[in-house]
Amino acid sequence: MINNRTAPRLAVAAALATALSAGPVQSALADVRAAAHPASAGKTVTAAGAAKPAKAERLPDGDGGWQGDGLSLNAADNKKVDAFLARARTAERSVSPEMEAVARISHAALIGFDHRLKSPDSLKRKVATAMKEAPGQTVDATLARISDSIRYTLQWPDGSYTNGVTIASSALALWGNDSVKWSNTWGRKHGYKGINAAWRDPHSQHVFEVQFHTPSSKWAQEATHKLYEEQRLPGTSPERARELQEQQDAIFMSVPVPDGAEDLTAPAQARPQQAQTLPAPVERPAAAA
Repeated sequence: MINNRTAPRLAVAAALATALSAGPVQSALADVRAAAHPASAGKTVTAAGAAKPAKAERLPDGDGGWQGDGLSLNAADNKKVDAFLARARTAERSVSPEMEAVARISHAALIGFDHRLKSPDSLKRKVATAMKEAPGQTVDATLARISDSIRYTLQWPDGSYTNGVTIASSALALWGNDSVKWSNTWGRKHGYKGINAAWRDPHSQHVFEVQFHTPSSKWAQEATHKLYEEQRLPGTSPERARELQEQQDAIFMSVPVPDGAEDLTAPAQARPQQAQTLPAPVERPAAAA
C-alpha cells in the first residue's frame, strides 16, 4: 500500500529515472565524470564562462595585505584567502558540469552561471567582516564557515518549484554530495524568502552553495542586495541598519510562497555505495559507413 509519505519518494524516483534515460542528460553525466577525473580523460576540463578572478587591492605599504570598505586583512591572512580561492577554482571544474546536469534533470533555469565564482574582493570583504564581528577568530576558522565561494541558483516557476527542488536536491545527494546546510526561509513572516543550501563535493571536499528560487524570490533578492550590503558595513549606524531591514522586509513581503515550499527539507544523504548507482552514459553506436 502506498501512503502519503511514500508517494512523493516514488514520484521523485520516477522523474529521475525518466530524466536520466534522456540523451542530453546522459551526455551531461559523461561531462560530470570527465570533469571529476580530468586526468583519465586525457585533458583538463574547464567549464565555459568561468569567472576570472579580480586583482585584490593591496595595502598602501605593499606588504601583501588587502583593504576595502574600511576593512583589511594582513599579508598572512590574505595569502590564506588567496589559497582558498585557488581551491575553489579547482573544485568548480567538477561541480559546474554536475550542476548543469541537475538543471536539466529538474527542468530548472540556471541563473547567473557566469558569476558562480565569488570574486576575490567579495570573499575578502566577507572574511574581514566576519573576523571583525568575532574578535580573536582566526582566518582558518572563518574560511571553514564559508559556503558560497562557489555558488549556483536554480529557478523554477511557482507551480513547479516544490517538485523541482525535490528532484534537484535528490539528484545532488545521489551523486554523493554531502548536504551540510539547508536554510528554508519560505515560512518566515519577514525577510529573505527562498532556500539556501550548501553541499560538500565528494571529489574536492570543497563546499559550494545552491540557492533554490522562483522568479519573484530571485527578483526580491536582487532588489535588496545593495540594501543588505550597506546594512553589513561596519560604519552603518543601528538606526540606518533598522531602516534598511524594514525596506528589505517590505520587498520580500510581496513574494508569493509556492505550495509546499515551507515544508521542503534536505534529502537523506546517500551512502557511498548508493552514490555509485546512477546509470553510466549510453555509448552511441558508430554511424554506418
